[in-house]
Amino acid sequence: MSIKTNILLSFLGFLFLTFSITSQNIKGYKIEGEDVIFIFDVNDYPNIMYNGDTIDYVCVSGEFNNWAKDQWKMTKVNDSIHELRKELSYFTSDFDWEFKFIVNGEHWAEPSEDFDNIVDALDYKGHRLMVYNLKLYSTFASDYGNVTFRLRGYKEAERVILSGTFNRWDESGFLMKPTDEGWEVTLQLRPDIYQYKFIVDGHHWIEDPHNPSKIVNEFGGFNSVIDVQKNVEFRLCDYLDAETVVLSGDFNDWSEEDYKMTKIDDCWVYSKRLSGGKYQYKFIVDGEWMTDPENSVKEYDDKGNINSVCMVK
Repeated sequence: MSIKTNILLSFLGFLFLTFSITSQNIKGYKIEGEDVIFIFDVNDYPNIMYNGDTIDYVCVSGEFNNWAKDQWKMTKVNDSIHELRKELSYFTSDFDWEFKFIVNGEHWAEPSEDFDNIVDALDYKGHRLMVYNLKLYSTFASDYGNVTFRLRGYKEAERVILSGTFNRWDESGFLMKPTDEGWEVTLQLRPDIYQYKFIVDGHHWIEDPHNPSKIVNEFGGFNSVIDVQKNVEFRLCDYLDAETVVLSGDFNDWSEEDYKMTKIDDCWVYSKRLSGGKYQYKFIVDGEWMTDPENSVKEYDDKGNINSVCMVK
């Protein structure tokens, strides 16, 4: 299956604008486009810089590779810096990941308390080890993010935080920026349905007054809801003699007539905005059901039928 992935957003009846990023002292990585770049700078880790050993190699070790000490070897950029590039999609199954750098397979680089992305390191029993790990956040604030949250008014507030299911309701992670109309912050979010609220001056939790989409929460109040979607293009090439081709799947309750595909050049095409997740589908060519011949990923449904599978993430 050929799938084009231009990001589109469905805001369930409302639209956000854009803004600028709030700077933070986040160490150990940066995100560029579709990649995470791990960055080890020996000057950030005095216990490594002053131990007198030659740095032969540096590895990234963390939750994403079961804390392996020698699997993710970094490339030496100069005498101080080593880097390793990984695809961002590798880290989108969770909001945050703990990690650390290990030098020569035995010396852990100890983060400073000055880093904004540190967390207490724990042993397997949950006891503090009196050192820190770094955290990588796959949801992040960015000038080039795809979703901008805006809270109008509250100009007398000193601090407004965005919190939601995209950061496990963290109360400090996404500091919003004051604007002429209120407060804004832009995030890079993968397709999914998220709940969120604003925290005004540390204690006043409010839903988005300009977003009509809400859900009752466990405290009897409401959380605002946003559905971040991706535009997925389904294509069936050839079959040019067919009179009608229909796209059918669990995203349209397996309708046999709703999504009639359009003939463009040598293919039948239909674009559909989908939230993150797994979808089963088929094509109906002049009344005959068929799987996608260009998509090797297939699975059985609960009725024993074999369907093509589209993963949106």
